[in-house]
Amino acid sequence: MRLIVARFIAILFLVIPGVIACLGFLNVKNALFHYFADFGNDAVTPSFEWWLFISGVIMFFAGAGFIGGWIFFRDRKRNYVAPRFKQKRPRPPKPQPKNE
Repeated sequence: MRLIVARFIAILFLVIPGVIACLGFLNVKNALFHYFADFGNDAVTPSFEWWLFISGVIMFFAGAGFIGGWIFFRDRKRNYVAPRFKQKRPRPPKPQPKNE
């Protein structure tokens, strides 16, 4: 039972940022759609919904960045990444010559 709860929580850690990224994408899409759709209506002056657009961009990059970072650090832990992304190991100190 404990393993099932732990896996469910781990799935929620990935689903919630994924939903946030999807909502951000939809906000950006809706802001652009409403702006361009208003050009066909002569009774309305087109205005861009900046707050919807900026909040959508922030939500999208926050959600996608969290998922990307999680995948990157998981792959780094399992040694699946290219050599340039592997963690740098500290060099052992050089032995000092003994002066006697």
